[in-house]
Amino acid sequence: MTPTALPDLVARHAARTPNALAVVDGDTTLTYGRLDRAAGALAAYLREHGVAPGDRVALLTTRSARTVVAQLALWEAGAVCVPLDPAQPRPRTEAMIEDAGVTLTVGDAKLLESAGLTGPVLALPEVPLNGGPSTSAADPDSPAFIMFTSGSTGRPKGVTLPHRAIAELVTAPEYVTVTARDRVLFHSPMTFDASTFEVWAALANGAAVVVCTVPQPSLEDLARHVERHGVTVAFFTTALFHQLAARRSRVFAQLRSVVVGGEAMAAGHARDVLTAFPWLELVNGYGPTETTTFATAHTVTEGDCDAPLPIGRPIAGATVHVLDADGDPVPEGGRGELWVGGTRLADGYAGRPELTAERFVDHPTAGRLYRTGDIVSARRDGVLDFHGRGDDQVKIRGFRIEPGEVEHALRQLPDVDDAAVTADGAGTPQARLVAFVVAAPGPVPAASVLRERLTDVLPAHLVPDAITLVERLPLTPSGKVDRRALADRAETASEHADAPAPALSPLEQAVAEIWSRSLGSEVTRGEADFLALGGHSLLALAVTDDLREELGVELALADFFAAPTVAAQAALIERALLAAHSDLHPRTPEHSDVH
Repeated sequence: MTPTALPDLVARHAARTPNALAVVDGDTTLTYGRLDRAAGALAAYLREHGVAPGDRVALLTTRSARTVVAQLALWEAGAVCVPLDPAQPRPRTEAMIEDAGVTLTVGDAKLLESAGLTGPVLALPEVPLNGGPSTSAADPDSPAFIMFTSGSTGRPKGVTLPHRAIAELVTAPEYVTVTARDRVLFHSPMTFDASTFEVWAALANGAAVVVCTVPQPSLEDLARHVERHGVTVAFFTTALFHQLAARRSRVFAQLRSVVVGGEAMAAGHARDVLTAFPWLELVNGYGPTETTTFATAHTVTEGDCDAPLPIGRPIAGATVHVLDADGDPVPEGGRGELWVGGTRLADGYAGRPELTAERFVDHPTAGRLYRTGDIVSARRDGVLDFHGRGDDQVKIRGFRIEPGEVEHALRQLPDVDDAAVTADGAGTPQARLVAFVVAAPGPVPAASVLRERLTDVLPAHLVPDAITLVERLPLTPSGKVDRRALADRAETASEHADAPAPALSPLEQAVAEIWSRSLGSEVTRGEADFLALGGHSLLALAVTDDLREELGVELALADFFAAPTVAAQAALIERALLAAHSDLHPRTPEHSDVH
């Protein structure tokens, strides 16, 4: 396809179908014509405040229609968009701003104020500005996004993605059906490259973006949102898809196309979904951020579900090469490292030329390639099978994690002498990040204290689900940390396993039973802590869904993690039940001092 900048795609639909629905945000809607005019007016506002072509501008907003308008406006002004996560720690945000060469941060006034960033900031107008469409300054070869991923040296890596690569991925895609009649769900964090597909696959094809405005949507929130707004296309991380599939969620009843990516999809879950919802177009997508969201894809059929699911063939201008350690092609059917080339490669890592040169290689015969570190084999028909990683990088709940980044953060803590991080249950829906820590001389820190300190410097997905204190780290004969031995030593016993458990109240027992099903181990104590037992945000989604179905109480994820023990959640549920059924209790006199 002809290289295109993303604003040109929106302008094309605004000219052809100005009254077609472009963005739905709760009760707020934007047509293509209004989206184009709002972005043009905001682009003019940004220029008035000094934004110039080539500037790298960070965007700090919650997921909303304004996010879409702001991205478009930044590009029309010729700037590069650097999405920031309001929930991540300030030191990490500042490091990303520095590496990306950000000259200005724009966003919601309240978020900018609470972030307390050291550089220049500009609050975006609270409502869309009125005005006419402007001439876009975006060039197809210019960067559109700088998106950050985990870095092995303790510093996140900013992947620079050009307009043409994103446009090629999303315009009239052959790997998934997206038409002008569709509505595509936008529920991923905008710092996650899946959001690129969710927003721009819709807008590139004249479809509507449906924004999920709940910050941390539960499984029920997703189902309600899909039903309310008639969503037909959605992306789910593999771990989230597994949770929805295990429940035969009614979310699939409304959808026509589902793209899944981030980790290996379980064949059993795929079969269950296709059996219950046989009309569903289920796509297994593969690709690191450096290859612009997806490099390969495979439409899953029931016939595929008798074996590990393939990751498919290259899509939308990508090329794939299965090479050995010397960079030569492996024999047919043999295993080798997957190198990706073609027109959708990222430009490299912002501010990291040495790392760019290491991972983006000029191959003597295949041209510029990205080394994925993933081990694959190619079938005779060209379909790729995935066989895991060739290095220490792990995938947990859809997030790519370099253990070295977490280890670096742990070693910076004053009471930590050394640390190693690995994945427990890698490649399974129950996978969790586990850290092993050698304490510095002096008082031994509690694992809970270390986790709490890490939340000040790392985003939630990089904080280990469990931390185990050890006297020393096991080493291989070559002197490297023996990660296989560490994985075998992952702590599973409760801290108070030998002490008798006090009796649980009936409501505590009900909560404990729901926890036990999701955690895969029996929970018997009121003081049992969800995170300490290996729980995480996706398991919390499953638990809150079961609490709603079995006890009739809806808990937001924020409330769930604010009351992380069995006893605390039982007390929270009891209060919610009493409030919901206040008509069953005698009325308290209006002016009584009784509380």
